[in-house]
Amino acid sequence: MDLITLLKVLFLGIVEGITEWLPISSTGHMILVNEFIRLNVTEEFWEMFEVVIQLGAILAVVVLYFTKLNPFDLKKTDEEKKATWTLWFKVLVAVVPAAVIGLPFDDWINGLFYNYQTVAVMLIVYGVLFILVENWNKGKEPCVTTLEGITYKTALFIGIFQVLALIPGTSRSGATIIGAMLIGCSRYVAAEFTFFLAIPVMFGASLLKLLKFGFAYTAAEAVILIVGMVTAFVVSVLAIKFLMGYIKKNDFKPFGYYRIVLGILVLGYFILT
Repeated sequence: MDLITLLKVLFLGIVEGITEWLPISSTGHMILVNEFIRLNVTEEFWEMFEVVIQLGAILAVVVLYFTKLNPFDLKKTDEEKKATWTLWFKVLVAVVPAAVIGLPFDDWINGLFYNYQTVAVMLIVYGVLFILVENWNKGKEPCVTTLEGITYKTALFIGIFQVLALIPGTSRSGATIIGAMLIGCSRYVAAEFTFFLAIPVMFGASLLKLLKFGFAYTAAEAVILIVGMVTAFVVSVLAIKFLMGYIKKNDFKPFGYYRIVLGILVLGYFILT
């Protein structure tokens, strides 16, 4: 693998690591970045690459929250273990809507909506929604300030919002955070539950694609996948820590404005080229 390819892979891993967790749409960014930084690979391998770097991003959540998510931790009391299992059951409840709709219709949805027009519009729409939701919540105290405060009903509602993320450009984290905030979750709880919800959803989607494309790679392709995944993992750790620190004192409006600007730029670029 030559130096230029290595730099491209590193850059793509960085983009994935940042945009997967900040509510700004990783799909929108990858479409735009791919216009300027193309890997010299087949279309099939590019799809595989996107899956693998996504796995790297997911592993960051597993590592950062391993203790909180591990129900077998010997240091936990029986009550704490029970609370961890309950959290996982709520996550699984929230996964159901996306599994029911996403599994049978994923290819159809991508075929219909995976284009720059849809991505740009969704970037702008959800950017506006972030601003509106923050304005609507201004001065209100959230009624759910801990993960334990999330009921099964709340988890299911958040899961329904996650279905909206099947449309490219929406942002999975963006849709679920907006949904959680609308029903009274604090920004911190909304973001944290969104991270946990990503584990089964994205691992499941990635596994299906890995099985579909197989595991036969050349040495150069294997290096590309490993470098991309490791880069996405490291950057995801930093991005998650940044976001969780940021929202303790700030709102999501800047991300809303960023999405609107990016959506306009995407539309402008493709219309003019």
